[in-house]
Amino acid sequence: MKYIVLGLGNFGKALSIRLTALGHEVIGVDRDMTKVENLKEKITHTVCLNTTDRDAVSALPLYDSDAVIVAIGEDEGASLLTTALLKQLKVKRIIGRVVSELQLTVLEAMQIDEYIRPETESAERLAVRLDNVDIVDSFKISEKYSIVEAVVPERYIGKTLREADLTNAYKVIVLTTIKQRKGNVEGTTSTVKEVTGIAKSTTILEEGDILVLFGELNNINKLIK
Repeated sequence: MKYIVLGLGNFGKALSIRLTALGHEVIGVDRDMTKVENLKEKITHTVCLNTTDRDAVSALPLYDSDAVIVAIGEDEGASLLTTALLKQLKVKRIIGRVVSELQLTVLEAMQIDEYIRPETESAERLAVRLDNVDIVDSFKISEKYSIVEAVVPERYIGKTLREADLTNAYKVIVLTTIKQRKGNVEGTTSTVKEVTGIAKSTTILEEGDILVLFGELNNINKLIK
């Protein structure tokens, strides 16, 4: 079988080497030439390119591969942008790497059904959550933009997203909403999260809902305070 592994850090490197050893054809991709050079004798093929560049990624044999694995871990923004690009290019099987609950939420909103979770929460996300009690989780896409989970403010409860008009009011985008309910998990009662899919203008905001927001952190803070 043929696999494309995007991201040759510790996880992507180990996966690529193991798949090659098992007899599969593997194309390992990373933007770091040093990582690419170090692996060229250990896996079938290596390519140096930016996985968030549509033209560069389109040149890969995406449709001849049995799966494309997004193994990027250090840069969550690049991982999500890469996954979104693959989805846009209609790759038949995408396996995403999840390093946070928020990233998992966005992948689910993009209808990515397969994912791997080798990492734990970063100190930066924890610091942002501790800084604002209404922020459930967050991570930076770039120096300017972040994706943040936040409890819907009381003043917007009962309104549709069209009525709330958050994009014009605060220059943020609502990617999806999450419903929280009490459920029974392995014999114990706990809070179960249900992702509602890509947000629509008709989505009604209810008490206890979590908004998944994209924008500048200072604008997001203005919205939820």
